[in-house]
Amino acid sequence: MSHTPLLLHFIEDLSSASAIAAAAGFNHAAIERHRFPDGELKLRLPTKLPARVTLLRTLDNPNEKLVELMLVARTARTLGARHVTLVAPYLAYMRQDIAFQPGEVVSQRVVGLFLAELFDAVITVDPHLHRVATLAEAVPVAQATVLSGAPLLADLIAKHYQRPLLVGPDEESAQWVAQAAARHGFEHAVCHKIRHGDRNVQIALPDTPVTARNVVLMDDVASSGHTLAEAARLLLAAGAASVDVAVTHALFAGDAVELIRLAGVDQIWSTDCIAHASNAVSMAGLIARSLLSHTS
Repeated sequence: MSHTPLLLHFIEDLSSASAIAAAAGFNHAAIERHRFPDGELKLRLPTKLPARVTLLRTLDNPNEKLVELMLVARTARTLGARHVTLVAPYLAYMRQDIAFQPGEVVSQRVVGLFLAELFDAVITVDPHLHRVATLAEAVPVAQATVLSGAPLLADLIAKHYQRPLLVGPDEESAQWVAQAAARHGFEHAVCHKIRHGDRNVQIALPDTPVTARNVVLMDDVASSGHTLAEAARLLLAAGAASVDVAVTHALFAGDAVELIRLAGVDQIWSTDCIAHASNAVSMAGLIARSLLSHTS
């Protein structure tokens, strides 16, 4: 049995897994999956696993994937794995961190404990932590590592503009916008948002002048697209020369991309944490370095 760490993945994640494994010097193998007519899954792992195993699974469309994690992590330990790491470039169920109404499930707490029971370590990228300060509070594992796509997106923006204005569409985006701006000394600001529903938002622009500026809207997640679209319309109406969008996680549910384009957005850039046509930045190198630091 090889002592080289192994990266397990599903076939749809082959491209990302190959890049991460090559950068880290890991072996990688695909998990076989069969779906029965009633929807149940049959999974098959390699029969002999090394002591250290990493599972790559980004958790967009998360519900079935959480079942996969449970089945794979439990089985990996019966096949020789003693240390199992989850690499979840996008980590789902992090936004609901308190009960806003009596009886609401605090999904961050429930899913975090679920993952902590399965894995020894978790690596993720720009998790949506708002009222919780650290990933370890949300997912209480021995090693909880947060990487960020903001600096790499900033590098990409710097190739297009000398003096862009980075704007966060709401207060929750402030941490990512500030991090990206600091990378190259860009000016940055944040909008104020009032949410009336998943697809009904009210935006107030910051006081920073935008006339004739190349503005890039930055956020950790683009989901319905309504917040970004509304911010883009207001920025262009206020005189911005152009508006682009740069996000870590390209969820882009439903007609989100079309909605953003109709608002006047030019370029849409994202990291490859979630596979999407807008992917412009690879996280493979950062993830590989983090894995190597875990095994050193």
